[in-house]
Amino acid sequence: MITVCGNDPKALLDAPLRGERAVLIDLCETVGGEDRDAAELLTREALAFLDYSGLEVTIRHAPDRPGEPPRLETLPPLPKPALPDPGPAQPALGQPIPAQIPGYGQVEPFAGAFARQGAHTRTASRVRSGPPGEKKLLSSLREAIERAGLRNGMTVSFHHHLRNGDRVTNLVMQAIADMGLRDIHLAASGLFACHEPLVPLMESGVITQISVNTFNPGPVARAISQGKLQKPAILRSHGGRPRAVESGELHIDVAFIAAPSCDEMGNLNGTHGPSACGYLAYAYADAQYAGTVVAVTDHLVPYPACPIEIGQDLVDYVVEVDSIGDPNGIVSGTTKITSDPVNLRIAQSAARLIDQAGYIREGMTFQTGAGGTSLAVAAAVRQYMKERGVVGAFGSGGIHSYFVQMLREGLFRALFDVQCFDLDAIRSAAEDPRHMAMSASLYGNPHTKGCIVHSLDVVILGAAEIDTDFNVNVITGSDGVILGASGGHNDCAAGAKLTVIVTNLLKGRLCVVRDRVTTITTPGETVDVLVTEYGIAVNPRRADLLEALKDSGLNLVSIQTLRQIGARLAGTPVPQRFTERIVGVVEYRDGTVIDVVRRPEP
Repeated sequence: MITVCGNDPKALLDAPLRGERAVLIDLCETVGGEDRDAAELLTREALAFLDYSGLEVTIRHAPDRPGEPPRLETLPPLPKPALPDPGPAQPALGQPIPAQIPGYGQVEPFAGAFARQGAHTRTASRVRSGPPGEKKLLSSLREAIERAGLRNGMTVSFHHHLRNGDRVTNLVMQAIADMGLRDIHLAASGLFACHEPLVPLMESGVITQISVNTFNPGPVARAISQGKLQKPAILRSHGGRPRAVESGELHIDVAFIAAPSCDEMGNLNGTHGPSACGYLAYAYADAQYAGTVVAVTDHLVPYPACPIEIGQDLVDYVVEVDSIGDPNGIVSGTTKITSDPVNLRIAQSAARLIDQAGYIREGMTFQTGAGGTSLAVAAAVRQYMKERGVVGAFGSGGIHSYFVQMLREGLFRALFDVQCFDLDAIRSAAEDPRHMAMSASLYGNPHTKGCIVHSLDVVILGAAEIDTDFNVNVITGSDGVILGASGGHNDCAAGAKLTVIVTNLLKGRLCVVRDRVTTITTPGETVDVLVTEYGIAVNPRRADLLEALKDSGLNLVSIQTLRQIGARLAGTPVPQRFTERIVGVVEYRDGTVIDVVRRPEP
């Protein structure tokens, strides 16, 4: 902690340069009695003007009465500053967002990343109580669907913790189809290539709408792009989904929770059993707010299951099936450090930038994705931390083996886990109490009293496209075909003090930097840096970062320069043309509509 004289409160900005995160502004010992009122006023004005985000600020006041000790006032943390509001987001390619979208409803347009802060209301949930001794274990999925009272037009939900190994979603949706039900809204937290059997159900009208916050490129995403859903898909973020559930915007009639370990009363966990997949954090809101909750398991254990992650007080029925999925599908081919020398160079540049910006420090907080380049950044940051004896407060997000290794080496005090990306992470979640579950709401819901992403120092993210205003697209390719959903992208970008995009400037034959992205996922006001093999572009909004890096020796260029380099190397492609048909609605994490996805012309 450094101490700052109350007559010079702006000196608190020296703290990061000295590797400190705690500041004491002294209005007692270093300020004479006759000057204290003026120093108090000066301090208040300075704190209202200066950006002290990332610092823990305490004010030491003179005693109220003689003989009493000085009074300490701890200021609440300052969030990442809301940068100048650029006004309502311009949708991709300049097309307007309608005020009303058929199959979606009234649109509240995006008005800025921090425009919807303040008080919010949570909805009530329906609870069906039963008599003592009531049996919850049912004979089949069909019986569970009948008992739940599922009807045409209702909403069912699934979690994606089994990722590309999931079998429950396909099993349940086929049972629903076999019962003749139609017009079902499928609210899955994620969909993967293994969910190809859903496509015929979309074509036949069994499934007419999909809400999702994680996609892998594959058959379901292509089918949505081709207009095979009767209603637009709703593409949310990891934090936006629980916000929608808790607010009542997304009402789930029946939640089907794949449970790797479960007892006959519905106590369940995701960390044990032959299909263990890690914590089931994306299912927590569903379990709490759905009208009916059905646990689907392939590992029925004697009562009580241990540990209990979701309790019997939230579960209505239990169904045992042969297999809920293949845990080997969790890895999905993503959690390996890149061996490509160009990508490794990008990763080293990103790690050096993080260091030069002053974020590799005691108590740092950090998140990366599970892509090869992001993991290489984590490996490089790990080396900096080891060399300097730095211990971070936590790593967060989807947890992979590299963060597990850093926890075991004492480089993090804890891990906050919303999903496990590999088998090492699953084992760690089961064995290490420092490896803690966090709900998707705790992770990224902006309408809570504090989510974890708002405590991030640094996040490393990727991009399918980024434009010269730093808007990022991770949802569609340049051809307009859906590749994914936001996941935690715009949640983390909004919350972190330093948001770094790492990517090759050229992917295939296309330049990643565009004049306008095809689809806006994450607004440029929350993106700080783009790191490529041809240079590093800092968002001009971050004048403080430009100042900190001016003597770093890093190859700093403007994003317009990167755009020009890309155009010289790859040329300027013919823009994809789109029909008027809206096949996807992109919600920002606060529930406003930041863009739409239209069906590409053939």
